[in-house]
Amino acid sequence: MTAATDRPLLRDTVCDKIRQQIIEGTHPAGGRLVEDRLADELGVSRNPVREALRVLEAEGFVEMKPRRGAFVARLSEKDVSDIFDVRAALEAVVARTAARNATEREIAKIEQLLESANRAVARADLRRVAVLNRRFHEAMLDLADNVYLRDVLLPLRGRMQKLFQETASARAAESLEEHRRLLVAVAAHDEKAAGALAVAHVEAVRTSLSGGPAR
Repeated sequence: MTAATDRPLLRDTVCDKIRQQIIEGTHPAGGRLVEDRLADELGVSRNPVREALRVLEAEGFVEMKPRRGAFVARLSEKDVSDIFDVRAALEAVVARTAARNATEREIAKIEQLLESANRAVARADLRRVAVLNRRFHEAMLDLADNVYLRDVLLPLRGRMQKLFQETASARAAESLEEHRRLLVAVAAHDEKAAGALAVAHVEAVRTSLSGGPAR
């Protein structure tokens, strides 16, 4: 019973580590993911690595090529556009629902996250900025308290975080200010404004990534 219970947990841990490495660019797009090498680096056997790669393939992070192995998936322009379209629609729902549910205590916790992000931006600590950006959006999702939204959004989070990494140095301060405005609307229980600000935030990242106006 213990072994059967531990195995999925080990796979999930390995999956989280490899996913984060892909997001941070340790494994670049198109790069090969060698099971033996990953197992040695992570201090595990090949089985949880193989299982983790299958999960990451389903999430779109990994591409399995017959007789060649696993590779970090590349996102096409259409992939990126589609991700932003879906993310904009879903984040609007998250923000509106968060505004409906928000309590003073929860808002205070998110304000602390933004203060930490402000310090990270001031230090130009982009790795920390990216972590706090993810935590902000996770906190908003927690406020929304909708398991179906979570199930749909979580696989997109990692890919969006990878895209955020590409724009972090250029717009970390702007992103922080957008988060602040969004939190103000959520705290005021202004569902309409919160939804609009969430969409504007996603579109601002899209514009920054593409180098031009959002389509």
